Amino acid sequence: MALPALPFPTPVVLLYCIAIASVLIYLPFLLVAYSRVQIGFEALKMPRSMVDKLPDSAKRANAAHQNAFETFLTFSVAALMAYVTGLDSPSAAWAAIAFVVARTIYPIVYIADIPLVRSLMFGIGSFSTATLFIQSIIHVTRSAPLS
Repeated sequence: MALPALPFPTPVVLLYCIAIASVLIYLPFLLVAYSRVQIGFEALKMPRSMVDKLPDSAKRANAAHQNAFETFLTFSVAALMAYVTGLDSPSAAWAAIAFVVARTIYPIVYIADIPLVRSLMFGIGSFSTATLFIQSIIHVTRSAPLS
């Protein structure tokens, strides 16, 4: 079963998804920043040690924020590989969109302490990234076979 084509070219979808994913890194940090203000400004002298004083939901938000940096790195490389190799397929575009959707839901369920759904969203994001890597390698290999 083939995925439906999108009304936008795959390269456009890839670039927008990279931009959106970069913004998603900072959304969980809004809760962390709010909680830091609640603790008090004298704790700002040692911002990394403030995490121990945060409420559990803010600790999870901080973990989601850190995880977003980690996953963004591999996703952006995979999406840029797809872009640079000229990969133009609906499945690549849908993989990028699936990453963004999963990474939008991920911090929400992490903060809400729903580990099963959090793990599922992490898996979907990882699978989407792997899909972009694999499709890019296959595409470039078919386009210019190695000698």
